[in-house]
Amino acid sequence: MQPIKIATAQFENRSGDKAYNLSVIDQLSSQAAQNGAQVITFHECCISGYSYARKLSKTQLLEEAEFVPDGESIQGLIEISKKNGIVILAGLFEKDKNGQVYNTYVCVNQKSLLAKYRKLHPFIHPDLSPGNSYVTFDLLGWKCGILICYDNNIIENVRATKLLGADIIFMPHVTMCTPSTRPGAGFVNPKLWENREADPTSLRMEFDGLKGRAWLMKWLPARAYDNAVYVIFSNPIGMDDDQLKNGCSMILDPFGDVLSECRSFEDSFEIATLVPEKLTQAGGHRYLQARRPDLYRDILNQTHQSEQKVVWLGKQ
Repeated sequence: MQPIKIATAQFENRSGDKAYNLSVIDQLSSQAAQNGAQVITFHECCISGYSYARKLSKTQLLEEAEFVPDGESIQGLIEISKKNGIVILAGLFEKDKNGQVYNTYVCVNQKSLLAKYRKLHPFIHPDLSPGNSYVTFDLLGWKCGILICYDNNIIENVRATKLLGADIIFMPHVTMCTPSTRPGAGFVNPKLWENREADPTSLRMEFDGLKGRAWLMKWLPARAYDNAVYVIFSNPIGMDDDQLKNGCSMILDPFGDVLSECRSFEDSFEIATLVPEKLTQAGGHRYLQARRPDLYRDILNQTHQSEQKVVWLGKQ
């Protein structure tokens, strides 16, 4: 394993405008490659847009979804990777031949699809089907995994992906700045975004407070630290349909430290160099070796009915 340079990006996608969103992915991928990045990762459903899907009918959702890897967007993504000489990770709505629709995230290189992952805990639309498997894959000598947004809130998913060998986990999101039972949570007023040039301070206070980054930093570093993994977090900036998102795309090391983070209100990316030594130097590596599965194997295997409620969507 050699050091690897990865970029995490953020941009303001346009709902349902795949051509525009792919053009931004192209632009940022080119710039990242010119700055030495070997890989660039974008947010959940960045190709299609995300929050607007909650307003679509099943028929409309199927029209928006594509086959993977034969659909136009994935083939376009491979061409962008080829043109810019960089591995790209991005998301969209996928459909299969049985009419099922998934929230899917892919990794492509200059030649083909390297990995495909379906979100295990989708919720933005009632007709989205959940994925049923974890994914690990080799990338430039590193073993990687993918978990989309809510999947990372179930800590067993992160541990399972690590136990399957992942040393890097890509965590694409569309998150923060939504209501919750959590104190301090809530939407951020879109007018602050419209006025960001004249009053960046008020917007940054909302983005960095408990509605946004302060909440994220309660748990995201722990996922990296507890599992001795590099975490590549990506999230949109600006309006996603009628919801304002705060970016904060970042790369964390196995110590839970932030190596790089997007702090601009503009479409942007940041690059970090990942080195293999940290994977075994970090405390999480020692804790993994000290596990005693005999104590909790039966506890984890207890029968359980999965129940998922997202407060800001109302009744589930």
